[in-house]
This record gives sequence, C-alpha cells and structure tokens, in this order.
Amino acid sequence: MQDWINTKLVKVTDELEKSIMDSGRPKRRVQVNVTDRNSIYDILDLILTALFPIAFAKNSIDMAEINFFIGNTLRQIAFMLESELNNIFLFCCPKENCKSEHCKQLASQVTIDLIENLPQLRETLMLDVEAAYNGDPASKSLEEIILSYPCVEAIATYRVANHLYDNGVPLIPRIMTERAHSRTGIDINPGATIGNYFFIDHGTGVVIGETCTIGNHVTIYQGVTLGAKSPLDKNRNPRRGEKRHPDVEDNVIIYANSTILGGDTVIGENSIIGGNTWVLESVPPNSKVYSSQNNNKIKDN
Repeated sequence: MQDWINTKLVKVTDELEKSIMDSGRPKRRVQVNVTDRNSIYDILDLILTALFPIAFAKNSIDMAEINFFIGNTLRQIAFMLESELNNIFLFCCPKENCKSEHCKQLASQVTIDLIENLPQLRETLMLDVEAAYNGDPASKSLEEIILSYPCVEAIATYRVANHLYDNGVPLIPRIMTERAHSRTGIDINPGATIGNYFFIDHGTGVVIGETCTIGNHVTIYQGVTLGAKSPLDKNRNPRRGEKRHPDVEDNVIIYANSTILGGDTVIGENSIIGGNTWVLESVPPNSKVYSSQNNNKIKDN
C-alpha cells in the first residue's frame, strides 16, 4: 500500500482536481467558500428550535427563561445564515465583475426578512398542527403532534425553505428540504405552493413537485405523488421553467399511494381521491375518484 501511495496516489489526486476545477463554474468563483451542507443543517436546526423549542431544542428549557433562549437562538441564526447566504450569492452571482458588497447586502436583507417572518411562519405551522390534530383521531394533543409526527418537521422545513426560495436564494432551500426528506421520507420541493391547514398523515413516500400548488385544508396520506408526466420535453431536454405538476384546490383529501401527474391537471375543491388511483386528467369539484379493476371511476359527492 505504501508503494502505491508514493507512486500512484498523486495521479488520482491530479485527476480529481482537474475534474473539480473543470466542472463548469468560472474559475473566478472557485475561491468562494461555497455552502457547507452541515452548516445549513445547523442553521435549520436553530430555526426549527426557534419555531418549536419543546421539540427541537437540544437541551431542556426553563420556561422562565424562554425569551432569553429564543433571543439567543435568533442571534445565532442571524450571524450564521447571513454568512452562508453571502457565500451562496457570491458563488451563484451571474455578474462577471460582481461587487461582493452587493451580495453581502442581499444576504443581510434576506436574513432579516426570514427572521422577522418567523412569528407568522409559526402561526401558519400551528394551523398545520391543528389540521393534524383534527384529522387524526389517534392524536391525543397538539404537543404529541409537535413532538412525534414526521409531518411537522417536513412541513416546517418546507415553509422555511419556501420563504427563502421565494426570495431568490439558490441551493440552500433544496438542501433544507432534502434533509427533511432523508429524515421523514416526505419529499416537498421548496418551490411548491402550499396553503394553510395542511396535513400529511403517516407521510412516508410522499412526493410534492416544484410547480405543484395546494390549497387550504388539504390532507394527503402516505405514498402520494404529485408529480410530472415526464421530466423531459419532446427533444429529450429537461422541462425547466414550465408548469409540470398538478394543482390541488381547497378541501381535498388524497388517500394512500395515489399518483396525480401533469401541469394541466387540477383536482377540484371538495374532492376525494381514493387510494391507489392514477390521475392524469383534471377532476371536477365535489368529486370522488376511486380505482376499480384498474380503471378510475369518478362520482359526484
């Protein structure tokens, strides 16, 4: 082994360096300290802690000191997130002669905007928790849901990531939601638009695509896919920048292992999609769709 290290390892090192340096990024950006996933995970954990201290704080909290605890957590978020945003804005900046001061100002603005919106995000998330409590007769309390239901972490992460996504932040929102995906089995793209009072029951295997829109008071179960009919266009190129995923209107229930595909597919309000159904066309409001002998049946409620 030592002989190999002394004689051959340098070749592998050089080949890896060349591949990294030739990966398509302008050489002027190589010097930028691009985002470290572990740092993003740490920031996300702090944000979740600020939103739900009882569930995500690493140590027990004296509630008499909760104001100090939250304030200190927000200060950590502010410094860490601004630094990571500055790095990522510099790395992805399209300007050949970018002035780093501009990226730093943008990083500060986005950081402040997120932190100032955390109270509103928590209010929205508490509606999601309420939806879970009202939608699952097995639940005993809001605290049980916050502490134990995987949908809370997945949806909370999505709502934070979506706020950053809507503010033009690259890479970081996807890193956040993919961490939630790996931990909960729930895959929500940060570009999706999801209304209030949203509940994912059980959760494992749920996929919600980037251009999907979901209204208010929607419940979906495990294994549901809201996806695209094809990721490629007729020329076999990725279909970026177009509507690919379905719309789900208000007061819809989608049961386990259903698949709904297509950017022009709309599930009308007050509808129920039964388990194991395959939906490629729009469904009128107030409908029930269920699978029977491999064919979908639609009935008015």
